[in-house]
Amino acid sequence: MKNKNRLLRLITLVCLMLMGNTPILAEDSIRWDSLSEKEKQVLKPMQGSWEQLPYKRQQRLKKGANNWEKMNPEQRARVKKRFQQWQGMSHEQRQRTRDRFDKFRNLPPERRKELRRLYHWYQSLPPERQKKIRERWHGMTPQQRQGARNFVREFSHEERRLIKKRMHDASPQERKRMRERWRNATPQQRHKYKQRLKRKMRNN
Repeated sequence: MKNKNRLLRLITLVCLMLMGNTPILAEDSIRWDSLSEKEKQVLKPMQGSWEQLPYKRQQRLKKGANNWEKMNPEQRARVKKRFQQWQGMSHEQRQRTRDRFDKFRNLPPERRKELRRLYHWYQSLPPERQKKIRERWHGMTPQQRQGARNFVREFSHEERRLIKKRMHDASPQERKRMRERWRNATPQQRHKYKQRLKRKMRNN
């Protein structure tokens, strides 16, 4: 129980570090006394400064405390691992992480949903497959990485599934030719290709 309480407090501190820690007085506020006992237990490290936190931050922390109670052991282990990674970051790395988090929050809902789906798909892969994907990404040029990002943005999940199947069924030489054709295609040619994909999806 002691270890559990300690971990809960660590998770709370991670949330604070990710969201910044400048106290700001807010017109709206969630009173400490209004929190449930479980929420107070998780958020105990913040009790002294709770009233000075912005209302939106109080809301996020309160939601995080409730989410912790719903997590299974595997999910809690992932959170603990992220906390350990956070501890090992430099100030600049933490700032980049905050910036990416802010950028993610400002994306359209559908885009956030798609990124979450991709993230969970990656997490579900065997460690060996994850390693290969990381190595391939690190081996790309900036132009190749941008091309990969554009590919994810341009096609839906179902369209990417069809493309992946076609690439899987092709020979190495055919796959190479398809990649080259796509890279060298004009916007009009790419649009026509996407239209053919949509027709194929409707006919399946």
